[in-house]
Amino acid sequence: MTDVLTEACGCPVSRRKVLAAAGAGAFAGLAGDQLATQLAFASSPRYAGDVFVLLSLRGGFDGLSAVVPAGDPAYYTARPGIAVPKSQLIGGDAFFGLNPGLAPLLPYWKSGALGAIQAAGQPVPNRSHFSAMEELERAAPGTSLRTGWLDRMLGGLGADEVFDAVSVGSAMPARVLAGPAPDLGLTSVDSFALGGEDPTRPMAATMAALYAGAPDPLARTTAMTTAALATTKTLKASGYTPANGASYPDSDLGKALRDVARLIKSGVGLMSACVDSGDWDMHENLGTAAPGKKMYDHLNALATALAAFAADLGPAGMKRVTLITISEFGRRVAQNGSGGLDHGYGNAMLVLGGGVKGGKVYGRWPGLSADNLVDGDLAVTTDYRAVISEIVRARCGVTDVSGVFPGVTPTSLGLVSSR
Repeated sequence: MTDVLTEACGCPVSRRKVLAAAGAGAFAGLAGDQLATQLAFASSPRYAGDVFVLLSLRGGFDGLSAVVPAGDPAYYTARPGIAVPKSQLIGGDAFFGLNPGLAPLLPYWKSGALGAIQAAGQPVPNRSHFSAMEELERAAPGTSLRTGWLDRMLGGLGADEVFDAVSVGSAMPARVLAGPAPDLGLTSVDSFALGGEDPTRPMAATMAALYAGAPDPLARTTAMTTAALATTKTLKASGYTPANGASYPDSDLGKALRDVARLIKSGVGLMSACVDSGDWDMHENLGTAAPGKKMYDHLNALATALAAFAADLGPAGMKRVTLITISEFGRRVAQNGSGGLDHGYGNAMLVLGGGVKGGKVYGRWPGLSADNLVDGDLAVTTDYRAVISEIVRARCGVTDVSGVFPGVTPTSLGLVSSR
């Protein structure tokens, strides 16, 4: 596939979005060395908050399999073939335990860098993948807002440079970043390139010359494009070796998190990054908590990638990083006839970072008895938007959370310390 650098999602140029679709070729040649020296590694010293990493678990993550309510007997009644036995649980507390597939993250749970929130989710049930994810990323029900909540947050923080926000990997979470704040989409740092560029066709130089003296919206977009190309050229030339013996899995998630760590440590000014992890829609054969079984293997792959990310950044690097997981909905409490779980409601969120007060499960547990369920689903007792509001206010310096999540009051769970 040919590398392409283009405006994201058909947005007008004035929105200054930059999107790169990854391919096999490497970029060779920019519009002169002056671009690399002037624009590469243009960090944003104005921002002193955490790098906020959003990990979307797409397909409907089963939080009950990950953060297991072992103290609720209804869990074992509802899942006779797929429940995680108490004897296999790790971490957790007197009521909850973690799936053994999450073992690579156990050191971070024990050190307090990893925590969880149970019974979290959207204000109302929505079992449609498309519409639930759209609402999750717009996060403004009952309003006419069409921007994404992360774009609104970045705008409030003054994001105005191309590397302030990135989405990394094969899936581009356009909805959460939809809006006027600039963002960069790339499949990987090393494959970021301008389509058709080669030594005999200096397209970047031609583009820079073409828009020289153009009106500011056009000139600004061109400058951002050439800046992104210059920066990634410098990064590619430098190469990258993960620190502290970190070993990323050879998976889409592992590769994406490796690049996020690379960007954080390179000083490009990163404020936020979006990464996707898919294939959580397990309607059948979810399996027991053992290697070779679907849910266990997915959780283990997730944990391995996250553990490598945390190890690569090290304690000092993690002090200014907060990563959270979200998913469009949870799964049904009761297993179905195919040994899987259908679309549900309440879910679990994971939070990883240097400012996290982890090693515990937050949120009010509603119970799994029939009279406590919502149409057979785990009830939501904690709005995911309120959780994120608490985090970004304490860790990212967002003072007006109502501008990010209209009508939402941040939780007071105390799950992170203030910077």
